[in-house]
Amino acid sequence: MRIWDIPPNKLCVKHLLGEHRELHGLWNILTQNKSGYSRHPEALRWKGKLAALYLRHEEIVIEMKKRNYQHKSDLNRVFATGLLIQEKFVNSYDEQLEILKDKGCKCKIT
Repeated sequence: MRIWDIPPNKLCVKHLLGEHRELHGLWNILTQNKSGYSRHPEALRWKGKLAALYLRHEEIVIEMKKRNYQHKSDLNRVFATGLLIQEKFVNSYDEQLEILKDKGCKCKIT
């Protein structure tokens, strides 16, 4: 499970769509109090920051639409509570860049 902190326009298709899928799973864990992966470091860092997670989803959706993907899985804004900004990281921004570089994908990481 990973929610990147990299701007969505820098992500390759694989990572953009993968993050979208993971974000929906994380959203369900946090908004429906599901136990699966609830203690995962990525889930813990977003606890109390559903407003920020909602905004990340919106950024991803904008990028998906720019790339001509259809989006039909909106999040329920009612649950978008807590902090608006995510400042806690599992991996630092620079570490995330290195992780993506090492994957050898088409992410626009310089």
